[in-house]
Amino acid sequence: MASRVALPTPPASELFMPSKPKLKITALAGGVGASKLLLGLYEMMDPSFLTIIVNTGDDIVLHGLNISPDLDIVTYTLGGIVDASKGWGFRGETFHALKRLAVYGRPNWFNLGDRDLATHIHRSALLSEGKTLSQAADSIRIALGVKSRILPMSDSPVPTVIDSNEGPLHFQEYLVKRRAEPVVKAIRFAGVESAAPAPGVLEAIREADRIVICPSNPLISIGPILAVPQIRDELRTYKEKVFAVCPIVGGKSLKGPSDKMLAQLGHAPTALGVAKLYTDFTGTFVIDPSDKSQSAAISALGMTVAIMPTVMKTCDQKHKLARALLSLSSPSSPL
Repeated sequence: MASRVALPTPPASELFMPSKPKLKITALAGGVGASKLLLGLYEMMDPSFLTIIVNTGDDIVLHGLNISPDLDIVTYTLGGIVDASKGWGFRGETFHALKRLAVYGRPNWFNLGDRDLATHIHRSALLSEGKTLSQAADSIRIALGVKSRILPMSDSPVPTVIDSNEGPLHFQEYLVKRRAEPVVKAIRFAGVESAAPAPGVLEAIREADRIVICPSNPLISIGPILAVPQIRDELRTYKEKVFAVCPIVGGKSLKGPSDKMLAQLGHAPTALGVAKLYTDFTGTFVIDPSDKSQSAAISALGMTVAIMPTVMKTCDQKHKLARALLSLSSPSSPL
């Protein structure tokens, strides 16, 4: 059982490192919430040492195109072209094509920008030529100048299905079309039993000096990744080097309906509630100072607790959290 609680703020000598650390970091990520921390890591370390395993449960086929929202959000963010005000899509985007699709009677509830469509056309063309989702993701990130590796959790489709009071809904229908209004009864990842981790995923976990679980929705962003066979078991094997950043601060989600979904499925929408979902594979659980009162209960689950500001509204806040994570000692190492 873990008993040590990390200091709220690492020493200044660690926060202001003279050179970027050469740690190999593997991150598990969703979209908007994760991309903030990922950008901080990307800019505070050698980006070639960063590998990101991204949720693809949100993927959907619309207008005959294969759309991978979380992969694109992460890639656009690290490529410096994302619309920072929304956290997704291209900066300065237009939506002329979407308006024309509506004229033809096609659904327009999912916002697809004109330049964003080029990404989906390219990905769909590659897949139709027999390429894998991993190969498509790599092609896109290279074209956008991203230096870190970006891996889908699996090359197989594993759509997240929300069983709701209105019946089964694809996650995008639940979140975007219905604005998270239906009551969540259960969450399924269709076909996950026969899916395999994408090439490089398990190796990235094994070879990492540190594994970071980004502050993403634990149920529908991190959950699908964990559901892919072998991934959760691999994390358990390397538990001591897993650092999870809590997406709930003061009982509220930093982004999206995490708190609402947790409550509807019988989990406490708190830092402790998230910690209970991660306890079997996480060595260090990172919480915001506003949740300090829960640190003893989280520590009793067998995890070291690190307390530091996790809200990232500014570039400086992203950088500070990234530097603090890079400087923390693992539970098996002396402080």
